[in-house]
Amino acid sequence: MQAENKKNNIQTLSLGCRLNALETEKIKNKLSPMLNTAVLVNTCAVTAEAERQSGQSVRKIVRENPNVPVFVTGCGATRNPGLFNQIPNVFVIANHDKMNTGAYMDAIATAPCDFSTATITKFNRPAPHLSKQYIQIQNGCNHQCTYCVTRLLRGPAISFPYDEILADAITAVQNGFYEIVLTGVDSASYARDGMLVSDICEKLLHDVPEIQRLRISSFDPASPQVFKIIDLMHNDARMMPHMHLSMQSGSDTILHAMQRRHTADTIRKIVNYAGSNITFSWDIICGFPGETDELFYETMDLVRETRPIKIHAFPFSARPGTPAFDMPNKINRVVARKRVHEITAVSNAIRGEFMSTHLGQCVPVLFEEHNIARTPHDIDVKINGAAIPARTICNVKLVDVVNDKYIGILI
Repeated sequence: MQAENKKNNIQTLSLGCRLNALETEKIKNKLSPMLNTAVLVNTCAVTAEAERQSGQSVRKIVRENPNVPVFVTGCGATRNPGLFNQIPNVFVIANHDKMNTGAYMDAIATAPCDFSTATITKFNRPAPHLSKQYIQIQNGCNHQCTYCVTRLLRGPAISFPYDEILADAITAVQNGFYEIVLTGVDSASYARDGMLVSDICEKLLHDVPEIQRLRISSFDPASPQVFKIIDLMHNDARMMPHMHLSMQSGSDTILHAMQRRHTADTIRKIVNYAGSNITFSWDIICGFPGETDELFYETMDLVRETRPIKIHAFPFSARPGTPAFDMPNKINRVVARKRVHEITAVSNAIRGEFMSTHLGQCVPVLFEEHNIARTPHDIDVKINGAAIPARTICNVKLVDVVNDKYIGILI
């Protein structure tokens, strides 16, 4: 056990999703009164590459700080603890224990090494300076998507009490965060005490009037709640008019093989209901087993028809333990990567057209670092001139587009 904390130095590294980063900060706050010095790494296992990078990052941290306890948690550590257990001074904390401070203290108490004089000598990973506050509303997932390892590692869906969410929102605005993003593994599935996710949004906007911008992170398009969220966007300007949909494919054949619960026509209905003032971005998996050229171009056709302004596309990664791992008709990795580039290029062209049509407009933006701000549609704006403090919300006129960013001038 380390000595009583006099000068806390707990460094963190979060890999993968924004939810990991949020949970890492919560864990650090829990451990800070108990430990002088440690490194906390929250790992990812969504793809084989993410898992490899998690292992590589932990080995580098240990190599640079050989006498420091390193706690490794998250999906990568839960799925493959052996990858980390063999590394000296590493303590693996599985997902089910990641918020339990006792698990960390028990692990370090039984260590054969004395960490009382541990010193972090090298950790060149600056903490992110956020302009918006992420608030977790749920964890886990009850669905059975055939490609997904995350649901196996995080367990069933659990929705958090509204009082906790409200308290987090109040604290956020007290700390100067006026944009809040609600997040979870499957935010669309939120259900507790008679409330669904749209109810959470509506109540937060009512109960915390200081919130100026509210968003939801990645959303399952199969949920009927998507239409309620769109209604809020239409009726309250503080609900930002952009939503990220966990699409994965635009081909009904592939969506069925993935055991997704929406179809291409679902997306058409959502986009038509939203109207022209609401935008969408998508996740897309390229090269899922059985995705022929014809089926891939069904996705491409849907992109051109419904016009998402951004697509996060990535090649399929077969994860052991998932049904898709053993599926036949696997697609060559080179082909999958080519499709990533192709669909990204089409999406970028749509984004460019959207941005061009909005030049000359005046929009409220949220400032981040280095005079980069974000529009309500989640697009970067570069403002030249004197530095504007992060978290400032003010109006700018969009005057040009350079390198996928607006150029704006203060009004």
